Amino acid sequence: MVKPLRIVQLKIAEFSQDGQGQGIWSPEEGLAQAVEVPFSMPGDEVQVCLLKKRGKIYARDPIEWLHLSENRIIPRCKHFGHCGGCRWQHMPYQEQLKQKEAWIQRSLQPFLEPDTVWHPIISCHPPWQYRNKMELTFASDREGHRYLGLILYRTRGRVFQIEECYLTHEWIIEAVNAVSRWWATFGLEAYDAPRNSGSLRTLTLRQGERTGDRLVMLTVSGNPLYALNQKHIHTFVSSLREAIEPSLPEQRLSIFLRIQQIAKGRPTQFYEMLLYGPDHLREILYIETGQNGRDSLNFRISPSAFFQPNTRQAEQIYCRAIQLTQPFKAEIVYDLYCGMGALGICMAKRAKEVIGIELSPESALDARENAKYNDLSNISIRTGDVGKVLPLLLEDNKLRPDIVMVDPPRAGLDFEALQHLLRSKAPLMVYISCNPTTQAANLDSLVKGGYRVRAVQPVDQFPQTIHVENIVLLAL
Repeated sequence: MVKPLRIVQLKIAEFSQDGQGQGIWSPEEGLAQAVEVPFSMPGDEVQVCLLKKRGKIYARDPIEWLHLSENRIIPRCKHFGHCGGCRWQHMPYQEQLKQKEAWIQRSLQPFLEPDTVWHPIISCHPPWQYRNKMELTFASDREGHRYLGLILYRTRGRVFQIEECYLTHEWIIEAVNAVSRWWATFGLEAYDAPRNSGSLRTLTLRQGERTGDRLVMLTVSGNPLYALNQKHIHTFVSSLREAIEPSLPEQRLSIFLRIQQIAKGRPTQFYEMLLYGPDHLREILYIETGQNGRDSLNFRISPSAFFQPNTRQAEQIYCRAIQLTQPFKAEIVYDLYCGMGALGICMAKRAKEVIGIELSPESALDARENAKYNDLSNISIRTGDVGKVLPLLLEDNKLRPDIVMVDPPRAGLDFEALQHLLRSKAPLMVYISCNPTTQAANLDSLVKGGYRVRAVQPVDQFPQTIHVENIVLLAL
């Protein structure tokens, strides 16, 4: 017997932890329950069809908008409401900042003390065209329609054809259009993971914000039955050069082919091939040093290396992280989860020695090259897992840290890394996080281990989305 659909009317009162509008449904029998309505906001009234899932009540797409919030604005992008990238384009930017700062305050409240310094959130201006990297997916449907774009919101891998995006730069959409035309010419198949069939997997596009360099990487299947031939590759390069090669001689275009090879019971292997241009992207960070001075730091970025996706706000994050440690004098600084070494390089002129730890061998190599690129001889990079390398460092009392700077993945610090951080007894710790929820969970352990939260600095790195960066200064 098919259960009848449950249609209810809701008034959206707040945002959920996932950044969705949320209202309360009070059934005739039973307890009141929270209902999330995608792309709604406080002040909206909406009629929805309820869907029970995983013990919580969620709403399908609204059946009818009964009343729209007075604070709602018209979204800029035609894909808003379908693309899962932007959740808050319908909300004024100042309101987005208020919501993000309030989220961090709620998350960290148990660890704040009367003398904890709370710095207002640092905004991103302009709040558009800030992303320096996009990764798009090739897909096709049963009717043979081809798509190169992002994943549709609340679907299991369905892709839509991206036609515009205001978070990134115009040339990226021009590149998408060129690659889509190239794809249509040859009729190559999009990769199908369950069957390990098809050729085209993803398209990665990156820009050097300060240099104007552009980088494109096409990732294809490692299944030899679907390998690209020389004509495919030659025309791919020529199509991109014609569409997006920079006109200024100081700006450069790099084009890569990456082969992703999978085999049952074996780690995935990647092989990168330079097809055109330099083998790296160039970027510059300007780091304020105080008294109207600033450092200009240069970076070489490999096609697969991690770099903060918003260059302008990366500068803000690193500047504030350094400023929060002043006037404390540091001999030894640890840069954990250092990636390509940006934060440690920014700190190097203020420390006797900087030691970075990075799991990815490719990123660790980039970090070493970037230290040389900036003529810094007081940086060393250890390759490996933080939880495994850190105890080896701590065995040498001469290498015990004065300041530890951590910028872990979204999942936060694991148990092993946390225990060794506490054992390090670093007088100061700067914890940078892109996920206040996991940051708060880690702070619980650090505070119980003797650290106190001295200052908090939110930074909005991702306008129009629910994501926010946060810096916490801890001291013993």
